[in-house]
Amino acid sequence: MSHLFKPYTIKNLSLKNRIVMSPMCQYSVIKKDGAPNNWHFVHYVSRAVGGTGLIIMEMTSVTPEGRITNEDLGLWSDEQIPHYQQLINEIKKYDTKVGIQIAHAGRKAEDADQPVGPSDIPVEVLPEETKNGELKPPKALTNQEVKEIVQQFKHAAERAVKAGFDTIELHGAHGYLLHQFMSPSINNRTDEYGKDLALFGEEIVKEVKSVIPADMPLIMRISAMEYIDGGYELPHAIKMAKRFKSAGVDILHVSSGGEGPPGERKPLNTPGYQVPFARALKNQLDIPVIAVGKLSNPELAEATITNGDAELVAIARGMLNDPYWSLHAEKQLTRKVNPPAQYERGIR
Repeated sequence: MSHLFKPYTIKNLSLKNRIVMSPMCQYSVIKKDGAPNNWHFVHYVSRAVGGTGLIIMEMTSVTPEGRITNEDLGLWSDEQIPHYQQLINEIKKYDTKVGIQIAHAGRKAEDADQPVGPSDIPVEVLPEETKNGELKPPKALTNQEVKEIVQQFKHAAERAVKAGFDTIELHGAHGYLLHQFMSPSINNRTDEYGKDLALFGEEIVKEVKSVIPADMPLIMRISAMEYIDGGYELPHAIKMAKRFKSAGVDILHVSSGGEGPPGERKPLNTPGYQVPFARALKNQLDIPVIAVGKLSNPELAEATITNGDAELVAIARGMLNDPYWSLHAEKQLTRKVNPPAQYERGIR
């Protein structure tokens, strides 16, 4: 029996296997209204047909100004809920569970008239990483504005529950607003949100937990390591994560970087290079973790679970390349697979 294809349950979330489709922005909301459309329907449902245990939908903003681009998804309005419901209902027909990653881009909001952040420190980006080759300088949020964004996360979570999502992931990685607040290199505030770098994230976790079902697990994605010169290292991430676990986070989705161009310290970018981060957080916090980062080789994904490095593995680019990655991995690892009847002749 493949460990990758053993079921996994945490609270009321029961997965048929240990495979997660990692959230990946599609920048495909043509109407710029934040609502999923036919592209998202085909994109996500095809991965459910392909055997994925859990799909985490792409970074979805809690406010229009918090999108990376105006073509991103959003959950800032009740009018968006029915568009998600139709998509969720179709995904669940294939015994796949579905979550959503809610977030605010902060100083990395490319299309915002005025990006915001914990501080007015601008973000450095490589020209090819943005639509326009550069980002506008951010405005430091007032204390009241910070508290309003906490409530926007809460309201987005309420809408996610109404839409029928099985779990919610808070995006606290890759240089977006939650990450910005916990980073000493980005947050130079002098109020309580600067003196306590975990406070913003902690408040969001508590507010989200207050409106989701008690048996719904809450996931948080974090960057275990920064690569900018002077960026934080793993001990700081562990310190932050302990606070978030105490506030109510049930699973950590462990990535790294994203806060700016790497300096002297660079990501390895080799297969499984982030797995040691996931294992360290799992062991230090005694919390389930999702490992991610170049795990599209089925044997490597299998080893990550078998070795106890993580409870779940997230596949990103591998699923962009192959919507049926999970079925193909199962065939490779077990020599036995049960595809949808329509595809049996091709995949068996």
